[in-house]
Amino acid sequence: MITDIFERFFKLDAHGTTVKTEIVAGLTTFAAMSYILVVNPSVLGLSGMPIEGLITVTALSACIGTLLMALMTNYPIAMAPGMGLNAFFAFTICMTREVPWEAALGIVFWNGILFLLLTVTGVRTKVAEAIPHALKIGVQCGIGLFIAFIGLKNAGLVVAHPATLVTLGDLSEPAVALALAGILFTIIVVMKQITGGILLSIIVLSLIGVFVPTESGFLTSAPQGVIGMPDSISQTFMAMDIWYPIENFAHTWDLIFALMFVNMFDTIGTLIGVSRRANLLDDNDRLPKMGNAMTADATASVAGAALGTSPVTSYVESAAGVSAGGRTGLTGIVVAACFALALFLTPLMKVIPLMATTPALIMVGILMMDSIRQLDFDDLGALATAVVALLAMPLTFSISEGIALGFITYVAIMVGTGKGKEVSKLTYALALLFLLRYLFDLK
Repeated sequence: MITDIFERFFKLDAHGTTVKTEIVAGLTTFAAMSYILVVNPSVLGLSGMPIEGLITVTALSACIGTLLMALMTNYPIAMAPGMGLNAFFAFTICMTREVPWEAALGIVFWNGILFLLLTVTGVRTKVAEAIPHALKIGVQCGIGLFIAFIGLKNAGLVVAHPATLVTLGDLSEPAVALALAGILFTIIVVMKQITGGILLSIIVLSLIGVFVPTESGFLTSAPQGVIGMPDSISQTFMAMDIWYPIENFAHTWDLIFALMFVNMFDTIGTLIGVSRRANLLDDNDRLPKMGNAMTADATASVAGAALGTSPVTSYVESAAGVSAGGRTGLTGIVVAACFALALFLTPLMKVIPLMATTPALIMVGILMMDSIRQLDFDDLGALATAVVALLAMPLTFSISEGIALGFITYVAIMVGTGKGKEVSKLTYALALLFLLRYLFDLK
């Protein structure tokens, strides 16, 4: 029987779970993270990538990544193109640094290869330990602010101003007012712990958008159908330019590092956080198959680059499935199957307006600010390091600039206060490289 096969492969009894529980957990995780099917294409589309096929790419990369995690680790952790990483791809690499999207996919490819090499060789642990704790927190929170700022901008709630740089948008505009209402609605449903609350807000706003007039018709147009074949990915599949980062290394090295930095610590934080809830950590508070999990993550990013998306990473929404009882990779198998089935709902997802996705961006940004609690506010040096990185990202519209300024600030403070011996050689080297990049304008 198929139940016996699941038992032998996933060791359900040993983990105190059943096939039914794992299926429910998988459905719960998918409901919690399925908003990425709509949000990721809307973000990547701003980079200049062809919109056609991005829903398919997102679903396929999520399916592949989640299967890799399930089969290589037997953990109930799902994967998909990461929020924050897609913003870095679109807004920092493509829009701010003016790197063609094909070359940006090449950067994602090399990020995955480097991530994989660091994991296989064990250097990953040394790199993780060398990065200041305050900087890790500042980067995560800064990305949260950056994503929220993008959401406010896309919604028209924040607009450009010649004197003050930014100002409040026109709330008398129906679409802008609806976006504001959507943000409040999203926060409420998430606070009420409604499963798939972010997805629910996208659906509700899209339905209301049918009645909101615009210059070209209505905010939400009528779908051409409910079920249909997935869009072709011929425009993005294997379109990555892997030679661009090598030929323009002086222009891209910091982007590759920043992408790896964000990807690595986002993955580690998610894996540890979700695994702790699932009681998968050993007596030393370590994840037994961390190496396999990181390998799955890196491999999924390489596969994602080949398909045509930003890095694929572990999703904290997996905690929703864990709370529903998920304990093994069978949960991931169910999530992957759901992403595969979602491919045939593309006609519905294509009519969701950009406005409907903005509350999701802002909500994710708010949730990413959660780690600010781990910051020691009595340590002024740590506080300054985190705040510089945190503020620099939305204000410079660049995640990599926030990381660079954070490194420089941390080293300057430590040396200036006589604590230079506490700084690792790797941190010194990176701070020096970033400083030289600014001094010689190597961008």
